[in-house]
Amino acid sequence: MVSTELEEGLSLQLDFSKLQSVAETGQAVIPVVLQHAETGDVLYVAYVNQQAIAATLAEGTAVLWSTSRNELWRKGATSGDVLNVVDVRVNCEQNAVLYRVIPAKTGVCHTRNADGETRTTCYYRQLGSADDLHFVEGLA
Repeated sequence: MVSTELEEGLSLQLDFSKLQSVAETGQAVIPVVLQHAETGDVLYVAYVNQQAIAATLAEGTAVLWSTSRNELWRKGATSGDVLNVVDVRVNCEQNAVLYRVIPAKTGVCHTRNADGETRTTCYYRQLGSADDLHFVEGLA
């Protein structure tokens, strides 16, 4: 996998236009937080539509909506980093869901650490101040 400044750098480049670009696809989606059911760690945030939620419940693995490809995304279908779903929760306003999952393998993120292993979470950098971004120990 090619390393990029966005994914591996320490220059803060938050994408404040992401929700606008998702809305422009015309696809009716809501955010989904993926959380490790045993550790409580937040693995990443993605999007789902009704079809993705129905497939997740039927298959027992995380199915999402890829906003970049505009199609269903079965997490781990190509990488093997399948996420087995323990349960699906709905927030108070019913505008977001939580997938509590157990990874089939150790990796979760599409990026890799310094040892070339798939990272266990997409949250591997920490913001110390408005422009101080650094790797979280053990996740670099």
